[in-house]
Amino acid sequence: MVATLLIALPFLGAFLIPLVALANKKASHYIPALVMLSNLGISLALLPQVMRAPIVISLSGWTAPIAINFVVGPLGLGLAILISLVGFLVSVYGVGYIHEEPKEKYHMLVLTLLTGATGMVLTGDIFNLFVFFEILSLSSYALTGYNRDRGGTEAAIKYLIQGSIGSAFILIGIALLYGTTGTLNMADIAAHVAGVDPTLLFMAMSLLIVGFGVEAAIFPLNAWLPDAHSSAPSSVSAILSGIAIETGAYAVARIVYTVFDGHGIMLVLAILGVVTLLLGEMSAFRQKDDIKRLLAYSSIGQMGLIMLAFGIASDAGVFAALFQLVSHTLAKALLFLASGYIIYRVGSKKLSALAGLGRKMPFTGAMISVAVLSLIGVPPFAGFMSKFSIVRAALAQHSASYTGLIVLVLLATVIEVGYFMKLLQIMFFTQAEGEESVKELPLSALIPITILAALIIIIGVYPHMISGLLQQAASGLVERSAYIQTVLGAQ
Repeated sequence: MVATLLIALPFLGAFLIPLVALANKKASHYIPALVMLSNLGISLALLPQVMRAPIVISLSGWTAPIAINFVVGPLGLGLAILISLVGFLVSVYGVGYIHEEPKEKYHMLVLTLLTGATGMVLTGDIFNLFVFFEILSLSSYALTGYNRDRGGTEAAIKYLIQGSIGSAFILIGIALLYGTTGTLNMADIAAHVAGVDPTLLFMAMSLLIVGFGVEAAIFPLNAWLPDAHSSAPSSVSAILSGIAIETGAYAVARIVYTVFDGHGIMLVLAILGVVTLLLGEMSAFRQKDDIKRLLAYSSIGQMGLIMLAFGIASDAGVFAALFQLVSHTLAKALLFLASGYIIYRVGSKKLSALAGLGRKMPFTGAMISVAVLSLIGVPPFAGFMSKFSIVRAALAQHSASYTGLIVLVLLATVIEVGYFMKLLQIMFFTQAEGEESVKELPLSALIPITILAALIIIIGVYPHMISGLLQQAASGLVERSAYIQTVLGAQ
């Protein structure tokens, strides 16, 4: 039952923040960091046990499939570790970065968002997957408009409208499944879908993929993302790009692989991924002014690459998708956190305002370079190993379709190299307009971005540090019969 603390602690922490603020306002700002550090410690302590066998927790004294249950396997726990790590670093960053009042509401919303993300990757119940998704989504909408300026408010409304439509699709899909199978337990649904009318099954799967696909930013469901990520505070952008859209991708993969065994649509998923990748990269390449919009479009491209890997439909493909998810989360969180303070210091989000800052802020410039080089797949950074794994997994299918998709991936990588090299060229090799000095980031920002950069390098040099966990996580997702047996046979 210790695993339930991964959800209970951040939810409880969110309610404690206003109470602690009554006694000491400043102390309440440190609660998210303490809670997520505790979650990280609990997750790492559970890892050896979970690597031996998944932990299945049933609540209320009932047994599966009647009980609400949590499934703490290598996949769920691995993502919980990632969420806790990035959540902790962003929380540390937010203590010094967030200046707009009411700060307590910001920290509460961050914790509820992280609660929703953690619940999504651990729940074994499809309705609770929706509930935790709603917790994440509602927190994201509010955080997007936190600055209460015109751009943020407009972006939050767009996000809210599209997200609400996606939520309605999810709820209808769940209703169809419950009406035909009489259960909400994902393992139990998976055990009964073979006897469901194929047309009804396809409708339910399509509704769920579309609904969760909005959060995962799959084409054509990603119109909300550029405005939301560019208008939100940079610490929020780091969470949205590093955690929120990844949990959307996880939900799509869990639905397709575990609940429906949808191998027949995997190529379609891969094609959608490549289309998303190309549109995201081309849109980022066209950005001339706003660095945060450039990073937002880059996130769309990266999510397309992850969905392509999930669409390969093999252990190697899912392993590559998870590796790419980890490398993207670390790199994009670093970029948004570093750029956030730079924008604050220079007073502009324009790319031209970054001219020469790589020389004026050499340490920050070096950290940004690590993230950029990882994203474009340069060795020895983590992004090289993840992209190489995707190419290898696709070619191992010995399919002309997947080989053709990989050619398009390589084309997208060339586009990606183009706009990121332009960013580095502006930062390091363009003459700044003014000669005034610009200070390095404060310690509350330097610590998180340094840890993220170090992890990118360490994982790139020693990929076996996470490869064992990712391989078990991939096998657990692909082998749905083992998941069904683990959940339904655990009582």
